[in-house]
Amino acid sequence: MQRDECAGPAIPQAIVGFHRDEEGHWVADLACGHTQHVRHDPPWQVREWTQTAEGRASRIGTLLDCVKCVTERR
Repeated sequence: MQRDECAGPAIPQAIVGFHRDEEGHWVADLACGHTQHVRHDPPWQVREWTQTAEGRASRIGTLLDCVKCVTERR
């Protein structure tokens, strides 16, 4: 997955699980304890894998860049 370079530096963290937010969007739980939305909102964000349990399970262990890890260290 690519990230927006405008977001600044980030630290790769493994996905350890998923949950839904209060609006029903999927959120990845990261190994560092932070979270990151993984919305499927075509055509802007195409993440069809979020729509099935099998798809989400296939992404466990995938690295996502965590900007929060960097900002909390400052």
